[in-house]
Amino acid sequence: MASSPIDSALFKDQYGTQKMRDVFAETTQIQKWLDAWSALAQAEAAEGVIPQAAAQEIKDNAIYKNINMDDVREGFRRTSHPLMPQIKSFSQSLSPEAGGYVHWGATTQDITDTGLVLQLKDAQVIIVQQVQELLSDCLRQAKKYRTLVMAGRTHAQHAVPITLGYKIAIWANEFGRHLDRLEQAKSRYLVGELAGAAGTLASLGDKGLAVQNRFCHLLGLETPTITWHVSRDGFAEFSDILSMIAGTVAKIANEIINLQRTEIEEVEEGFTMGKIGSSTMPQKRNPMICENIVATTRLVQASAPLGTAAMVQEHERDMTFWQTDWAYLPQICINLSGAMQMLHTVLTQMIVHEDNIKRNLAKTKGMIVSERVMLELGRYLGRQTAHEVIYENCMKAFDQNQPLLDLLLQDSRVTDDVDEATLRDILDPEKYSGSCAQMVDRVVAKYQSYL
Repeated sequence: MASSPIDSALFKDQYGTQKMRDVFAETTQIQKWLDAWSALAQAEAAEGVIPQAAAQEIKDNAIYKNINMDDVREGFRRTSHPLMPQIKSFSQSLSPEAGGYVHWGATTQDITDTGLVLQLKDAQVIIVQQVQELLSDCLRQAKKYRTLVMAGRTHAQHAVPITLGYKIAIWANEFGRHLDRLEQAKSRYLVGELAGAAGTLASLGDKGLAVQNRFCHLLGLETPTITWHVSRDGFAEFSDILSMIAGTVAKIANEIINLQRTEIEEVEEGFTMGKIGSSTMPQKRNPMICENIVATTRLVQASAPLGTAAMVQEHERDMTFWQTDWAYLPQICINLSGAMQMLHTVLTQMIVHEDNIKRNLAKTKGMIVSERVMLELGRYLGRQTAHEVIYENCMKAFDQNQPLLDLLLQDSRVTDDVDEATLRDILDPEKYSGSCAQMVDRVVAKYQSYL
């Protein structure tokens, strides 16, 4: 029985994806530590610190199957040390000479930090792919609904007309910026760590920096300018970026939840026969996937601040916080991946009810374009006076549930300067979506390569 929904046979695909779970599986974690030991031995042999034959044997045998996990678990119970049991088990799979050079000159945190960064490197590939996929989804929908005029809303009330494509292009542009952040920041958190007991590399004598540089290069990681044992800002930045991506994902899902309200019913997350919204109300078509998305992203945003909290470290090494990395970083990566996968499903299957969009656009009987009437009348009366005139007529139209046009035609302050034909044209919401379509075009042009 799973102790977490992430590993639940029933719920795991709501809370994550198999690809991301594989990145943070125990077998992967230990394999990354082995990869670090292999790179360390190769780098040390290249610099003459250890024999080449020992380094080759370490490299050839640095595979998970050579770790006896029963012995490791018992060793951890006995020693309370997170790495010594693995060092012992791995060393026993080698010749005595090669085994004696495993972990040479390193400290535990060098291997565990570097191993975790290698996992994050793999996770970043998946995250980038998923963000690119969501960007593509949004771009396609933005192009499709580029000119579909709908009610724009502020403070949960009708504001002025927009287009559905414009709304979705805003989402696309946000995903584009997240891709920029991931690319620009990776050199600050995909960084290897090899520094020794207190970060001085004293254990490697005058070869320390040369070994460190080779070590990082072999693993495809950035070489640190200085030891980051107690500088956890890289992980904090990574978790902050993931939290922001989760924010965009949640915002989109929440918007669709609201647009699927019975009273609005403009966009629906998608429906096929067999999908059930309620165990007791058969008529329900609930946005349950979007609700799952919002719930999962909340887990990301609740856990991500641990990255910032872990920046508070003591002296040159502090185990009280860096072991939290093994918990919160896998969780936010897995949860975010699951939320993004669900959003991809929503964006590719969403239903747009164009008839309801047009119905809602006319719901306020012309008041949705009162700004346009005010500005037109303002040419004659001045903006503030025109605002007062249109405000009075809009409040009356609201209270009396009358079309705004009927009231405007009865007001000489309006008809003295604007005739009926002009008023009818001004009150057409289809003609007041501003630069929405052109802004969609700009977003699509900027990210054309993702279509």
